[in-house]
Amino acid sequence: MNITIHGVRGSIPTTTLETKKYGGNTSCVEVEADGWRLVLDAGSGMQHIHAGNGFRNNRVDILLTHLHIDHIQGLGFFKPLFNPESEIHIWGPASKTQSLRARLGRYFSPPLFPVYFRNLTCKLVLHEVDDSSFAIGPFHIESCHIMHPGPTLGFRVRHQRGTLAYLPDHEPALGRDGLLHDVKWLSGSDLAKEADLLLHDAQYTPEEYKDRVGWGHSSLTDALEYAALTGVKKLLLTHHDPLRSDEELEKAFRHLQETTSYQFPYALAYEGLAIQL
Repeated sequence: MNITIHGVRGSIPTTTLETKKYGGNTSCVEVEADGWRLVLDAGSGMQHIHAGNGFRNNRVDILLTHLHIDHIQGLGFFKPLFNPESEIHIWGPASKTQSLRARLGRYFSPPLFPVYFRNLTCKLVLHEVDDSSFAIGPFHIESCHIMHPGPTLGFRVRHQRGTLAYLPDHEPALGRDGLLHDVKWLSGSDLAKEADLLLHDAQYTPEEYKDRVGWGHSSLTDALEYAALTGVKKLLLTHHDPLRSDEELEKAFRHLQETTSYQFPYALAYEGLAIQL
């Protein structure tokens, strides 16, 4: 299972020289195995996915954790959507008020975007998922609602070669007593449990988080403790604050290393990072 990171910033893309090292695009991760391709979230990093043919049935499956703009803004610039030979499956969180097509249709329409859903020439299939379990080719996918404003899913992607847990927008410490240590009640813990790799939200420093409780994101320290509680084998910290320069990001990470001690490896996610499980 080959994993490529295409976007690591939260909330809004950044394009300054100060964010070049780790990347300024919003959330997007590509997963490939046995001729099948998954795209986890459709942030601005999606524009860097090579859209050539060669995958089984020219099919791409896009799994959306939620529909905030930083996680769908790359959809309109994904070339296979405009290729009649492509088969695109979009999996997204179900809602009690509107269909997935209706909610995504608000993006695929003026004034937000000049192209309507009806203008897309690919074979398009939309799937609404909840706390679900389903298969896509060689992948077994589990989805579960997690702590973040609006219907938001985390994903567990299992292949015979390894397991990836993906929770890029997640606030597991939200509550009266902060991060729960009883894993049974910990948001998304079944998705992350003993995963070979966890990509997890780490937008804030602990000091910043005190003033941003309820905003839907995690601190660096909470992300590490979450990974420890769920027994993951490796952690990548992602959804970096768009206002934080690479230098500031590394300073916060060094402080994290100096003030914590965990047995598993962890690192800052960056654009272009390729991992093989």
